[in-house]
Amino acid sequence: MTPTTATAAEPVPAPSTPPPPPGLDDRITRALVGAAVGDALGGPVEGWTPEQIAERHGGRVTGIVGPWHGENWRTARPIAPYHKGDGHVTDDTLMTHALVRVYEKVRDHLDAYAVAEHLVPDLLSPRWIPELEAEALPLQRIFLAEKWIVARLHYGHVDPREAGAGNIVNCGAAMYMAPVGLVNAGHPEAAYAEALEVAAPHQSSYGREAAGVFAAAVAAACRPGATPGTVVDAVLALAKDGTRSAIEAVCDVAAHHDDFEAAIAPLRAAVEPFDTVGPDYRSPSLGARRPSRLHAIEELPVALGMLLVGGGDYRRTVLGSVNYGRDCDSIATMSGAIAGALGGEVPADWAETVAEASRLDLEAPARTLAQVAREVFARDVERRRSHEEAFTALAGTR
Repeated sequence: MTPTTATAAEPVPAPSTPPPPPGLDDRITRALVGAAVGDALGGPVEGWTPEQIAERHGGRVTGIVGPWHGENWRTARPIAPYHKGDGHVTDDTLMTHALVRVYEKVRDHLDAYAVAEHLVPDLLSPRWIPELEAEALPLQRIFLAEKWIVARLHYGHVDPREAGAGNIVNCGAAMYMAPVGLVNAGHPEAAYAEALEVAAPHQSSYGREAAGVFAAAVAAACRPGATPGTVVDAVLALAKDGTRSAIEAVCDVAAHHDDFEAAIAPLRAAVEPFDTVGPDYRSPSLGARRPSRLHAIEELPVALGMLLVGGGDYRRTVLGSVNYGRDCDSIATMSGAIAGALGGEVPADWAETVAEASRLDLEAPARTLAQVAREVFARDVERRRSHEEAFTALAGTR
């Protein structure tokens, strides 16, 4: 018998331990950074169709791109002489960060009067505006629907709770409501109610409803163990009228897709009956942006649909939103915030490029908001306990 040579046993690799789920600070950071990066990616292709985007860029957008009109960005569209692209954030992020600064001052839940007392002065304070490549008033960059807040509250002295009535109905209020969802992390019902209050000076009808539902989506995404499916379930339990119908229609379609290329046209077909803008985004129909209980903004349902298509993965979700076209900077802002709140990792190279190009510290607002959220939660606990004691005494129960 031939003797065998003993060999040392191969070491058995230790089982890998999955990383712990992200906590509050990480989720807030990923949500706010994710929203800003989605905004910057979508900005240069906003307003165009998926087909035009693919033709202009030789295929789908896969990262940060330059201005649509190249070096002529300043004069190509005189009505909007903005340097969209090259990593510059748009008004979506400017408004989001402004709302964080309001929370930093109030350090509690916000209402319509906080918008009048703090957000309006912020919009009238000079800041670096990336798309203008200059220091200017945010008021000089934000869209007409956002200028409405200043006109109505600063100049018109309208009751803040009623000032949104009469404005065009669009995604203007919804696009910057992520901070409301993050302050109410894990409590979508509270986020929904607070966002409706905060949006009152800005929007009415389905624009205001979308603000509440988006904040609820972000709050629901912060729940431990949350998935894209549980986020959609949470918002469907809260959404009303055309907004609920649009989300349900889009998400029913999205559930059958896991590739955004194949999903773009079906998602558009699903949301089209609820969208008042019409097929030509730059030439809205005569019935566009008017109050209605039957309609919905396009951006939020599509953002939720892309969240399902992307399986909650940040990169896939946001790139699907960007290549959808139309108002894709706002779609990617919303989907990026929700994917980030779920714990999705924002590509570091994208975040670094956007921060450098926009001259913004994208993580500083998150650090501020995380501290405020903890303070607000502590106050909520005190208020709840006080109510429990009062109700127990009144009801004679223990």
